[in-house]
Amino acid sequence: MKNGSIKEVEKKVLSDNWYTLNKYTFKYQRTDGTWEKQEREAYDRGNGAAILLYNSKKGTVVLTRQFRMPTYVNGNEGGMMIEVCAGLLDGDNPADCVRKETEEETGYKISKVQKVFKTYMSPGSVTEILYLFVGEYDESMKVSDGGGAENETENIEVLELDFNEAMKMVASGEIKDAKTIILLQRAKMNALV
Repeated sequence: MKNGSIKEVEKKVLSDNWYTLNKYTFKYQRTDGTWEKQEREAYDRGNGAAILLYNSKKGTVVLTRQFRMPTYVNGNEGGMMIEVCAGLLDGDNPADCVRKETEEETGYKISKVQKVFKTYMSPGSVTEILYLFVGEYDESMKVSDGGGAENETENIEVLELDFNEAMKMVASGEIKDAKTIILLQRAKMNALV
């Protein structure tokens, strides 16, 4: 099925509190040539980047654990999530973003990163493009305890896990975050760890 034409797009801001929620009204041409009016809401929080830190010699990965309110209100008891390091671009290019976020969140100062994917994580409602990276770390790169930026109220716990244990946590459902699962699977498929 090919994409129909779109015309008469109107945008209305519904909320501009934390990020921006827009309502779009537009006409969409169906495959039979007829036009129909549609409305959609889209949440714009900016684009982001995430990275899986791995150590091939030790067979480990560095992940983070932090509270995520949206998961708490949708059935994640306690609201804690185990995730790869990630953040919003905030004007940075994706590679610079993951380097900065890695140091803030995990305490590792890395220089080499490899982009592996560019993805939409929830294309039906969120505009965000997420750039996914992998990067190798070792103990010489540790410059702080990490934990997140003071002004961002992140309260991040840094986890260094055996790679096989992390994969078991995906299988058991202890790791539920999509970007983390994608990057761990990528590492397994490419024998990074």
